[in-house]
Amino acid sequence: MKYIIGIILCTLTYSVSLAQTYSLPHYLEIAKTTSPLLKDLKNQSALSQLDSLRLRATFKPQVNGTSAALFAPVIGGYGYSGAITNVQTFNALIGVNKTLIGKQYLNSQFAAISLVRDSLTNSVQLSEQDLKRAITAQYITAYGSLQQLKFSREVVELLSTEEGLLKKLTRNNVYKQADYLAFLVTLKQQQLQVLQARLQYKNDYTTLNYMAGIADTAMIELNDPDLQITIPADIKSSIFFTKYKIDSLRLINNRKLLDYSYQPKANIFADGGYNTDFIPPVYKNFGTSFGFGVTIPIFDGGQRKIVYRKLTLEEDTRQYYKSFFNVQYRQQIAQLNQQIGENDNLLQQVKEQIKYTESLIKVDTQLLQTGDVKIADLILAVNNYLTVKNMFTQTTISKLQLINQLNYWNK
Repeated sequence: MKYIIGIILCTLTYSVSLAQTYSLPHYLEIAKTTSPLLKDLKNQSALSQLDSLRLRATFKPQVNGTSAALFAPVIGGYGYSGAITNVQTFNALIGVNKTLIGKQYLNSQFAAISLVRDSLTNSVQLSEQDLKRAITAQYITAYGSLQQLKFSREVVELLSTEEGLLKKLTRNNVYKQADYLAFLVTLKQQQLQVLQARLQYKNDYTTLNYMAGIADTAMIELNDPDLQITIPADIKSSIFFTKYKIDSLRLINNRKLLDYSYQPKANIFADGGYNTDFIPPVYKNFGTSFGFGVTIPIFDGGQRKIVYRKLTLEEDTRQYYKSFFNVQYRQQIAQLNQQIGENDNLLQQVKEQIKYTESLIKVDTQLLQTGDVKIADLILAVNNYLTVKNMFTQTTISKLQLINQLNYWNK
C-alpha cells in the first residue's frame, strides 16, 4: 500500500512539473541563437564584406610621407666619397602612387571576395540545417519518451482501478489468492515501468536542453512536433548543390584572374617636398618629381600552362563529386519516401490491432466484475495491449524521424 501511495505522489509531482509546455520551434529558435558555430560563420561573412572594402581602398591613390637625413663626415681626408654621399643630405617628401587597374580585373577581384562570401553564406545555411535536424531528432526522441511515460501511467491507472475490485472478489472467494497475486505482480511491474519511463524522459529532455544550449533541469512537457513533409527544393536552388555552383564560378574567375595577371601593368607616381644636400642656396631645394612605370610579362617558364592544367583538373574533380552526390541525393530522397510509405501502412495495421486489444480489455474488465474471466486471460490481454501500444509509439516516432531526415534534404 505504501508503494502505491509513493507512485501516486510521484505521479502528482510529475503532473505539476509538466504544467508548462514547449514546442519544437521554441527549441530551434534558441539553438540558432546560442550556436557558436553559426555566430562564427556569420562573423566570417561580415569579415569578407570588410575585405571587399579593403581591396577597393588598396586601388585608390596611396599617399605616404617620408623623411631621411644623412651625414657622412670626412675627417683628415678619410671618409666616404663626397661625390657619392653628398656628405650631408636631408629630405621631407610626400609621395603619391597609384596602380592603373582595368575595370574587368577589378571586377574579378571583387568577384573572388563575393564568392568567398557566398560560400560562407552557404555554410551558414548548411550548418543551420544540420542543427535543425539534430535538435528535431532529439526533440522527437524526447517526445517519444514522454508518450511512453503517459501510456505507462494510463495502464497503471487502469490496473489500479481493477485491483480494488479484484481484491474484493478474492476476499469473497470468487478468485483465488494466486490470481490476485499474479495480477498484483503485473501492476507492480507497470508501476516500475512508470518510474523507468519518467527517468528516460528526463534524460532525453535534459539532452535536448544541452544540445539547444539551455541551462535548465526542470522537466517541461513537449508538444506534438507536428512535422509535415516539406516541398522538395529544385536541385538548382538546393543548398546542397550551391557549393558545386560556387566552386564552378570560383574556377572560372580564377582563370580570368590568371589571364589578367599576364597583361601589362602600369603605375604612376609623384612626390613633392624638400630635398637638399645643404649646398647653398638651400632654401631653393623645394620641388617635385613624377613618373610612371610599366611591366610587360614576356616569359614565365610555362607557369601559365601549368596553372591552366591545375584549374582543369579541379573542374573535373568538381564535376565528378557533383555527379556522385546527385546520385546519392536522389537515392536518399527515394529511400526516405519509400520508408515513410511503409511506416504509414504499418501504422494503419497497428491502429486496427489497438482497437481489438482495447475491445478485449473492455470485455475482460466487464467480465471481471462478475468473476467470469480468468485473471491469466486479463493479464495476457493487458500485455498484448502494452505490446501493440509500444509498437504504435515506436512506429510513430520512427515515421517522424524519417520525415525529419526527408525535410533535411528538401531544403
